[in-house]
Amino acid sequence: MIRFKAGVPRRAGHRGKHLTFGRTRAGARRRQRLRRLLALGLPTAWGAVAITYKLACPLAQQNGLGARIATCAVFFAVGTGLILHVRRGLLRELRQIRRVAGAAQGVLLRPLPPSVDGLNVAAAQVSADRGAGVGGDLYDVIGTEHGVRVVMGDVRGHGLAAIGTVAAVLGSFREAVHDEPELPGVLRKLDRAMARHLRERAKAEHPSSGLDPDSPVAEEFVTVLLLEIGHDGEMRSLNCGHPWPYLLRGGEGGDRVEHLGFGDPLPPLGAFPLPAELPVTRCGPLLPGEALFLYTDGAEDARDGAGRFFPLPAALAEATRTHPTSPQEVLGAVFTQLLTHADGFPTDDVALLVVANGRTQVQTSHREQLATPL
Repeated sequence: MIRFKAGVPRRAGHRGKHLTFGRTRAGARRRQRLRRLLALGLPTAWGAVAITYKLACPLAQQNGLGARIATCAVFFAVGTGLILHVRRGLLRELRQIRRVAGAAQGVLLRPLPPSVDGLNVAAAQVSADRGAGVGGDLYDVIGTEHGVRVVMGDVRGHGLAAIGTVAAVLGSFREAVHDEPELPGVLRKLDRAMARHLRERAKAEHPSSGLDPDSPVAEEFVTVLLLEIGHDGEMRSLNCGHPWPYLLRGGEGGDRVEHLGFGDPLPPLGAFPLPAELPVTRCGPLLPGEALFLYTDGAEDARDGAGRFFPLPAALAEATRTHPTSPQEVLGAVFTQLLTHADGFPTDDVALLVVANGRTQVQTSHREQLATPL
């Protein structure tokens, strides 16, 4: 009976992998050099044509009008070819950059599923920086054993400069919602993640003196609304300086749009330390057929050409005329009105999130009229 040492085949396979990887890298380098040569070949050929025409063609040596026109036509064709070649290369690089940026932005602010534990979800956002798919707004909806947990936030500033803070807060939220049984624990982890992010930025920007009071990092903060929707539909929240959501009821009659305001919120994360006690606010149940509309202040602050603010409650009332309340329809109607109001280019990042109760039963049948702390 022949036996082989366990380590021998493994080392051979390991060397084989290294050889294969080396050949792959060598082939990639050869292809890259070939692409560079081809990229230089066409401009070189156009230049050779122009020089050959000027030096060897008898027509180019003449001073007549016809000869001059022919010379101009030749050099115009050469210049046009070079411009088109450069333009084609730039467009190819731009498409590659957009693919990479789109993939990175999709990981950061990933598309939400249409339904999370019986709750129908729809979200959309637009960055104030043209061409950017992600700005200073953040949101996510995650189903956990503790209930469906929602975050909506707005980083100070807008556009690409705020993406680092968005990544820090969202990354911490996506981990903490599964580990922390209560909302205060989630919020404290977000606060610690924000503090670490600000310290790292301060060290990078001011390595000798730490956090400079005149640095923009010293004034950076993020407003956050944490929301938990239990299996019975009961809602609990913690608010750090963020606008309270709207409650939407579809159908005719009564108030279809109600602004849920539950007192003064906590300070934004990063601006001040969190207090020792974090009282969770009971927001009542989200009944079947009802929906929550969460937003960032860029929606209310959007102005038209005359300087008038966007009438968000009126837009929501118009969007909730149908029953049952569809998150996609509400989101599309409000976003269309918002972009029309702002002439298609809002000056601040805007994020909208609709969470509708698509469950068949909710244990609690009456809404609490006043919010009470736990």
